[in-house]
Amino acid sequence: MDTLLCQERNNVLDDVIAGRRSVRVFTSEIPPKELIQKIILAGLRAPYAALAVKEDTPYRFFRVICQGAGMIRAAGLIQEQARAYVELLRADMVKNAHLREYGGVFAARVEHLAEHGLPSLRNAPYFIVVAEQKGIPPVEFESLAHCLQNMWLKATALGLGFQLLSVTKMLTESREFFDMIGLQLGAFALNGCVVGYPQQPPAEKRLLAPDQVTAWL
Repeated sequence: MDTLLCQERNNVLDDVIAGRRSVRVFTSEIPPKELIQKIILAGLRAPYAALAVKEDTPYRFFRVICQGAGMIRAAGLIQEQARAYVELLRADMVKNAHLREYGGVFAARVEHLAEHGLPSLRNAPYFIVVAEQKGIPPVEFESLAHCLQNMWLKATALGLGFQLLSVTKMLTESREFFDMIGLQLGAFALNGCVVGYPQQPPAEKRLLAPDQVTAWL
């Protein structure tokens, strides 16, 4: 490949990776569906567990939930799952000293979610749920991570704001949610994100230099 072209592509990729940020507040402007389709296509192109799924059948599905009744229902189900989860977490913390020492901040966040819900689902135009087929070996969450990273980078390249919503995983056991998105309960793992135009540019992040975290063996 032409050296100049390689350098240009490398520079663009570096800029996109460096510009990737988590956005939590969005404007009321709704991005065109064509841009969302491009983000989904990037997710489809992400790596997957070939040994765990049959390549000749769909193994990764996307559900785009727009602002309105569907978004309200999804937000309510997440809040409901958070309430159940925080009760189990607090019970485990009583019995587990390590969890008591290190899990307090996480437990507080889940409690806040259970009580107040997710602000992002109240102002983001789109909630994209990704469902990855479960298989053997059970690496569906690794595949979802690859998929969401591709989508995040694509959204950044398109000038859109993106927030990963890991709490979507809480809906993996929700029959009501699976009925809502039209997929079989128990057959898929879930993750998701919200996408829209950022209300303001996200703040710069300070990163460690590679030499600070790398050892050559």
